[in-house]
Amino acid sequence: MDVLTLLWQRVGKIRVLATLALVAALAAGVVIANWDSGKKAEPVSTAADATLPRASSSEGGSPSSSPASQEAQSKAQDAASAAAAQAKAAEDAARKKKEEEASRSVTRTLGPPSYPIPAVCDVYKGKSDNKWRGCGLVFQAGFGFDQMSPCLEKLWDKESHWTTKAENKSSGAYGIAQALPPSKMSSVGSDWSWNPETQIKWGLGYIKGRYKTPCAAWSHSQSSGWY
Repeated sequence: MDVLTLLWQRVGKIRVLATLALVAALAAGVVIANWDSGKKAEPVSTAADATLPRASSSEGGSPSSSPASQEAQSKAQDAASAAAAQAKAAEDAARKKKEEEASRSVTRTLGPPSYPIPAVCDVYKGKSDNKWRGCGLVFQAGFGFDQMSPCLEKLWDKESHWTTKAENKSSGAYGIAQALPPSKMSSVGSDWSWNPETQIKWGLGYIKGRYKTPCAAWSHSQSSGWY
């Protein structure tokens, strides 16, 4: 065998080996390419990305669960509760007023006084039953006739003419003592809208607490126009 033939055979073997190596490399490249294509693409971070604001969210969260939304919802609930309470208060006040008006319209007759009335009070007997009863309650409150005739009688003549259902249309004051609001008299009895004794007891208590005596209350009324 000559040198050229031997060289060709060797070169041929090298070519075959090179071809096989090339085919193996191409096959490996296809496998790698297929594997890479199955991977999830990762975002590329840049310097510009670092300057962009990122929205913060918790897992499973929603826009309605943000602090601002919760605060707005809380305010709305508070406003609704306040409106409901105001409506109920107005309804209760209207019902109470209706009940009071119905109570005032009923005519009732009192029985004999349950307390002693001094003979000195008989000057009112047959003239004004309310004054007669009131005179006895003045003594019950610890005062004497000197606080009744010259002072309390005149004070409540001016305020209501000793009329149980007397009402001041402008202020809403009511009763013999002109209580304002009238419901104050319920501290003495639930029958305050029609019972003169309940009204007088309340009025004497008011005078005691504010002026000490009916004459002091009358003096104040003369100087200021009210008591």
